[in-house]
Amino acid sequence: MAELEARGIPTVGVATTEFIEGAKAQAKSLGTDPALVFIPHPVQDRTNDELRQLADEHFDAIVKLLVK
Repeated sequence: MAELEARGIPTVGVATTEFIEGAKAQAKSLGTDPALVFIPHPVQDRTNDELRQLADEHFDAIVKLLVK
């Protein structure tokens, strides 16, 4: 993400809430402050319809960070 941002390409990371602390720690160690959106955990056992619902629910937050 940091490399894309450095090249002028806006990015937003999407991860589940299980990875909030890990994402913070990694960002700190890399000296970055990435745009992140966290969705409910887990996702691997969700149906396609449930995943679409999650995407719909978080779409505005992702776009807002992309055009910030």
